[in-house]
Formats: sequence, structure tokens, C-alpha cells
Amino acid sequence: MSRIPSRDVPHRRHSQSGQRIRRPVVKAGSHAGRRPTLRAPARGDTARGTAEEALIDDDPLLNASDATLAARAVDGDVQAFEQLARRHGALMRVYAAKLLGSEAESEDVVQEAFLTGWRRLADLDSPAHIRNWLMRIVTHKAIDRIRVRRRHDDIDDWDPPAPPEHSPERIVEARLQLDAVWEALDRLPADQRRCWLLRETAGYSYQEIADALELPVSTVRGLLARARRFLLHELEAWR
Repeated sequence: MSRIPSRDVPHRRHSQSGQRIRRPVVKAGSHAGRRPTLRAPARGDTARGTAEEALIDDDPLLNASDATLAARAVDGDVQAFEQLARRHGALMRVYAAKLLGSEAESEDVVQEAFLTGWRRLADLDSPAHIRNWLMRIVTHKAIDRIRVRRRHDDIDDWDPPAPPEHSPERIVEARLQLDAVWEALDRLPADQRRCWLLRETAGYSYQEIADALELPVSTVRGLLARARRFLLHELEAWR
């Protein structure tokens, strides 16, 4: 567990247009100023919950929107940021693991991303986009590790769409389909998988992918084309 470092909390936040961002109001006890420890959610927390969460299921923060939680976090509310970590940590871990090819490293990368996000909340322009903002930080952290790994070797950010119906059968089908996607991604060569994830999950442009992975743009296009052909073939049964 990593203790949250102190940071200056701005009294006011303004959008790029100069207008003050209005804070959504949550009627809950004041959490601002509290400085507990912050951790990324442990594996399985989001699936089964904890006894503590069961006791506080009436906490308004549990049902608050991302925009509300992010706005409160900007003002120094640690519990609001911890709720964001619990809400999005699982997706961030899976995404980082696919980029890095290592579940163990993904835990460290996500923890680093949350700590960086906490320190840089003053740079958040739109509280409603907090998840994309955190995913971007995870992407940068993972790419930094990939670069270090490559330099060492040289010496020798999706969110699945909800099913249109919420019947148990459709939910199971959606989960199986998502599992099939991840399994297919695992069978891709590392460079193809990274290009695909950066393009389709993190929304990077071809040039941004090329810069991040230190590859020519033409190589990125070729890797993406091969990755897409492979995934279309592997997921034909789900079309």
C-alpha cells in the first residue's frame, strides 16, 4: 500500500474557456483533508466485493458518477479517488497486462498510474473524462516500461459494449465473447498486440503509436493491418 503524498489542492478549477467548473454535489460526510493510504483494488475485489463494502453500501459515493467523484477528488477528497480506483482498476490492470505481456508488472503500472493521477488532478480539464485520463496515464507508464525493456534487450489503453439485453444468457455470451477477444490478443505477436491496443483502446493516432513504440508509421500500419486480419479470422464465430 502506498501512502498518498501531499499535494496542493486548488481552491477553484476553470475550464479551458475560463469558466469555472461547477461541482456536482453529493450529500455525504466530508472526506476532504483526510490522508489515508491509497491502493489499486486487489484482484477479485470488483467481482465479489468485501465485507466492508457491504456495510457501507448506502454510501452515496458508491453510486456517484465519475464526474462527481473526480470533481470531489480534485478538491482533495481521497475517498472519492479511492472509489474511482475501485471502479476502474480492473479494466486498467487487464489493459496494462495486455500491453506488457505481464500480469505482475501490470499491478505495479496501475498503482503508479493512480499515484500519478492523484498528484496531477489539477491538470484534469474535464471530470467526466476521468477514466480516459487515467487510461492515458496507464498507457504512458506501460510504454515507458516497454522502452526500458527494449533498451535492455538491445544489449543482447477496452471497455466492452453492454449487451442490448440484460438476460443471463446475453450476459454470459458477452463475457465469453470478451474472453475470446483477450485470448485472441494473447496469440498476437507483441508488437501487433500493442499497436492494436493503442489504436483501438487508447485511441492513439498512427503517428502517436509510432512515436510511443519508436517505429516507422509505415510499420505501424502494417502491424495493425495484420493484427486486424488475424482477429477477424479468430473471432469469425462471434460475428
